[in-house]
Amino acid sequence: MKDCLIVFTRYPEAGKTKTRLIPVLGEEGAARLQQRMTEHTLAQVRELQISWGISVVVYFAGGDVQQMQSWLGEAFSYQPQDHGDLGDRLQSALATAFNNGMKRVVIIGIDCPSLQTPIIEQAFKALSEQDLVLGPAEDGGYYLIGLRRLIPELFRGIDWGTSEVLQQTVKVAQQQDLAIAYLPTLADIDRPEDLWIWEQMQKQ
Repeated sequence: MKDCLIVFTRYPEAGKTKTRLIPVLGEEGAARLQQRMTEHTLAQVRELQISWGISVVVYFAGGDVQQMQSWLGEAFSYQPQDHGDLGDRLQSALATAFNNGMKRVVIIGIDCPSLQTPIIEQAFKALSEQDLVLGPAEDGGYYLIGLRRLIPELFRGIDWGTSEVLQQTVKVAQQQDLAIAYLPTLADIDRPEDLWIWEQMQKQ
């Protein structure tokens, strides 16, 4: 098993998750949304895990391994996220996967409900031929990044949480002469004005 999918999420503790949505949803409501979006994403991941036999590691903030297992079950491995900014944490997770002998590693978050199994599958296929795969988010970030080897430069000097993230990452990738594959552009749910995306999905 040489393909690894890493999922970044947070234990849904009220007041500590989806904080930008608390003014609209309240602490409990924001935590409940975090919980439901994580479960939605991992349902897509489970499908791929069964059909492809990929290794899945959930990197979490807040809570502990026991709480994560009680919540999401024992089909996945669990690791606490490292310290530092998002770039540090992504780099650390990738380094661990490659050190464990993985050949293709993809990282996703849980903020993008339109991210379905076929798109994740497409990311792994792209890594057969390209060095880097990116899933652009409408807000200027990315919802997915995949690599065949660790390239630390991709995670340094990036203005995380801004609309420049994708653009800055691509610039570094071009400087490193990497072959890039792009996935469809999807919408993230980060702010109150994004909540309609989730509400619309619940009606489908």
